[in-house]
Amino acid sequence: MKLEGLRVLDLSQFLPGPWLTQAMADHGAEVIKIEPPAGEPVRNVGLRQNGHSVWFRNTHRGKKSVVLNLKDPADVAAFLALAREADVVVEAFRPGVVDRLGVGYEAVAALNPGIVYASISAFGQSGPLSATPAHDLAIEAYAGTVSLNLGSDGKPTNPHMPVADITGAMTALAGILMALLRRQTTGRGDYLDISMHDATLSWLPNVTGPVFAEGRPPQVKHERSFGGYAFFRPYECADGRFVVLGAVEHKFVRNFLGAVGRMDLYQAAAGPPGPGQQPVIDALAVLFRTRSRDAWIDWAQGRDIALAPVLDLAEAFAHPQVAARGMLVRDAEGSPHIGTPIRFLHEPGRIDPRLPELDQHGPELRRR
Repeated sequence: MKLEGLRVLDLSQFLPGPWLTQAMADHGAEVIKIEPPAGEPVRNVGLRQNGHSVWFRNTHRGKKSVVLNLKDPADVAAFLALAREADVVVEAFRPGVVDRLGVGYEAVAALNPGIVYASISAFGQSGPLSATPAHDLAIEAYAGTVSLNLGSDGKPTNPHMPVADITGAMTALAGILMALLRRQTTGRGDYLDISMHDATLSWLPNVTGPVFAEGRPPQVKHERSFGGYAFFRPYECADGRFVVLGAVEHKFVRNFLGAVGRMDLYQAAAGPPGPGQQPVIDALAVLFRTRSRDAWIDWAQGRDIALAPVLDLAEAFAHPQVAARGMLVRDAEGSPHIGTPIRFLHEPGRIDPRLPELDQHGPELRRR
């Protein structure tokens, strides 16, 4: 596998860092989870199955566990001994914490100049918000994405994906791999200052037009990406379920309107997003209520119109596409795992479903 031979020390908890290091473990890296004496918090968060929380199983498979109390000088020395032979360190404490504990980049790099050390934090190591405590929702609020998630009452509602957590994790993964690639030439590692806030902002190029061009926030209900375009929004069907039209190209608009005999709507539908789309939205809302969700999907087969069902999460994981791509994998106990989305033709990733017991590998690794 692509990352065989790499040793990763993971000091992080909850989601961003563990997601990142699990991606590395799925592709062959030896990931050593450094846990506090009480253990990784998500060992005990949410629903459990076969002795483990589902969250822990889907962020910690294939890793090793070592318990270290980093307030104890002896355990700090043990960490530095492990770091001397590591390739990557990932941490997600508030800025300054790892330095105060004696396990920051400078301390590790003094022993191991080739180390790639990634700090993932809410707002990065600098700036007026750097010391502000924040999890995903608060970071998204600062990044403006909560303002784009409006409920039916027009007021902000919780985003339904941990956007800041995962964008931060993916950005850190990309940066780590860049640094490892460069190290092959220079022999020197590097320090990554990854801000989840930065990463979330970087994912918004398609909706910043009003901000950058006109100096105003988007009018959410009128924007193409948020329902202001008739062919890029959900519609309720006869059975109370929903479909989405996900078509931005005019050929899909023509194909759909021609198939339902409503080419009279084409001129308005092909116009810009905003109030001018409302007559089309109203007409399509009436049309979609004439069939059930699944009947519409059956009808759409072969018509090339970019219509999709709104699946609930259980339906989504049960879909044949998920099975075909290996994105739902069951271990020997029958417990499901989310598969790895990074797919190589040569040396593909391989899921190791084993989960470490707390400090399972501590005695072995502390002796090295």
